[in-house]
Amino acid sequence: MGQDLPITGPKPPLLRLAEGVGASQTGNTLPTVRGMVRDWRSFDRGDRVAAWDQLAQSASEPNPFYESWFLLPALEQFDPHHRVQIFAIEADGQLIGLLPLRRDLSYYGNPIPHLRGWTHDNCFLGTPLVLEGCERLFWAELLRWADAHPRLALFFHFLHMPVGGALHEALKREIERSGRPAATVMLEERALLESDLSPEDYFEQSLSTKKRKELRRQERRLAEAGRLEIEEVSDCEEIAEWTREFLELEAKGWKGKNGSALANDDRTRRVFKRALSGAARRGRLQRLTLRLDGRAIAMLANFIAPPGAFSFKTTFDEDYARFSPGVLLQRNNLQILQHGSVGWIDSCAASDHPMIDHFWRERRSIARYSIGIGGGLRRQAFDKIVRFETGAASGGI
Repeated sequence: MGQDLPITGPKPPLLRLAEGVGASQTGNTLPTVRGMVRDWRSFDRGDRVAAWDQLAQSASEPNPFYESWFLLPALEQFDPHHRVQIFAIEADGQLIGLLPLRRDLSYYGNPIPHLRGWTHDNCFLGTPLVLEGCERLFWAELLRWADAHPRLALFFHFLHMPVGGALHEALKREIERSGRPAATVMLEERALLESDLSPEDYFEQSLSTKKRKELRRQERRLAEAGRLEIEEVSDCEEIAEWTREFLELEAKGWKGKNGSALANDDRTRRVFKRALSGAARRGRLQRLTLRLDGRAIAMLANFIAPPGAFSFKTTFDEDYARFSPGVLLQRNNLQILQHGSVGWIDSCAASDHPMIDHFWRERRSIARYSIGIGGGLRRQAFDKIVRFETGAASGGI
């Protein structure tokens, strides 16, 4: 497990800067704020990665999928023609906000040009990284830029956005202030683990007596087949070997057979390897492994992003499916809430996931938002698109 972030002592420089930005609203000295859109390759250098990492540690809401160690490898593999750009805000020369975006001519199969926050199949959150205290400033500058540079785009589309929280509330207020049309065009819930209960008490309350009895029986039977161990690692040692083991285990199962395993595509394999290595070097990766006689039969990778965590990828050996090794490993994963820096963990799973939804009882609401940009005619066209998509006029998010 990575070290807890400090909660006492001197404030990080970016947090002190945020206080200065906030003070500007009361008439004090105004920091020099600059919003810009750059080719993402300009961020792939040491000084900007360092500023990016500092921003991630002071962000209003965590999003490991937009941190440097995950986003840069993903862009290298999935954006070979460099169509993705990064919108960034600096205040007095320090990075205080960041969002990858691109222009797209197709909207879920329909020929509708728009701007969108950039994601890919293994990116499970679209929240921008924004310095705590600068949420409203970020949205105002981003939408102001979009108004001035729409080109063909009829609106701005945001994917995988959590409902509630400082960023959502700030976006709502900015939409209301500017009077621009907006709509929630999709809303779903996914499993979340968040509780003050002990891991054992949570286990007892989440599953029925019959199911708990069955899992304990399966664990005993599995232990009879050999030496059963659960391994938890949070450092960089043997990260390459662990990653190779995970990719091979996933590829031998149903995902490998239907072509959706990480190892089936060289691009996803490279992103997985580089992202796990980058997270591990920063103390941001927890690896759990259930081993039988030293061989992995279930594996799980969590990204640690205080005050939360994200369950990124899991796999298990289907030869042992009758013992539910993945569920047995998830039972041990409940221990993550005992670590002081983690108050919740996002499953990153699809809504109504057949396993985790019955184990983790809390839910996180995730939305897609569309927001009008540009002048009056463009916003009228946007409102018609929203009516067609949702059956109602745009009315906020």
